[in-house]
Amino acid sequence: MSGVIVAVDAGGSKTDAVALTIDGELVAHARGGGSSPHFEGLGEAVAVVDGLVRSVAGRSRVVHAGLYVSGLDLPIEVEQYAAAVAGFDWAGDSTTVANDLYALLRAGTDEPDAVAIVCGTGVNAVGVRADGADVRFPSLGGLSGDWGGGSGLGEQALWHAARDVDGRGPRTALTTAIVDRLGVASVQALIEDLHFGRRDSNDLAALAPAVFEAARSGDAVAAELVDRQADEIVAFARACVTRLGLADRAIPIVLGGGIIRAADPRLISGITSGLAVVAPRARIEMLDASPIVGASLLALATAGASPEALERARSAVARGTRVERVEVARETEPVGS
Repeated sequence: MSGVIVAVDAGGSKTDAVALTIDGELVAHARGGGSSPHFEGLGEAVAVVDGLVRSVAGRSRVVHAGLYVSGLDLPIEVEQYAAAVAGFDWAGDSTTVANDLYALLRAGTDEPDAVAIVCGTGVNAVGVRADGADVRFPSLGGLSGDWGGGSGLGEQALWHAARDVDGRGPRTALTTAIVDRLGVASVQALIEDLHFGRRDSNDLAALAPAVFEAARSGDAVAAELVDRQADEIVAFARACVTRLGLADRAIPIVLGGGIIRAADPRLISGITSGLAVVAPRARIEMLDASPIVGASLLALATAGASPEALERARSAVARGTRVERVEVARETEPVGS
């Protein structure tokens, strides 16, 4: 097969794209900013991905593109995104558009019965079963019962700090941490900046590390937030295994995302003990590979790559995407040939 296969993992904070040969060789890697339609809007999100696809493909024909995108949680969102990219000259009938959770899941396991939970900017999960059944969540924030990730932790840190300052709530070290982390004059000044649109609420996600640090220092308010985050992750797992009838099966539960990768001991302990109750035979797989690895494996499999090529690609992409950009110095087939 001539040309290249392109895989994209489009997240809320960064976007990775790779081009590969059908034999699993890494041709190029490029990284850009976040491209979730929820945060950037559909037009800007697809523009980021278009630029990265063109960058990694270069003059090569794109045989297949697998786009795994954060924020595509409803069928209509997948349809709208697919329609938005359909006009690009590299997109074709075989272009795959799906939620990035599937890339995270594939990066962690190839077992047919499995669960993947991501906790990064937000929290979401997917459960799959060998017969093709899956469990998904709308992931629309508070409207659909979601809480957590950097955004949720940051918002709650500010909520508690505001109540500390005006006397409605308990004292917490988060108040000082917010001022220091975000470089604001005071909690009240930050609230006013957010209210009048002088500051983006997405900035609050940067407070997540401060929550974990305060909890480790003995702050009761922060510790409660860490425990709540662990409970939310367990709740996603419980919903997946219960709805799929996998609660008593020895399945992998893949955990990924920046919050989980930080491996806070209190958080991981809470997740582990909670999962032991809801899925006692399940094993936790802490994802140490980037989701772009999973996106690459899915794209290659769709293009018909061999098992040997998939193994080659796993190693090549994991190694090659540790840097900002990697290109293999070799010629690939020009566009349209």
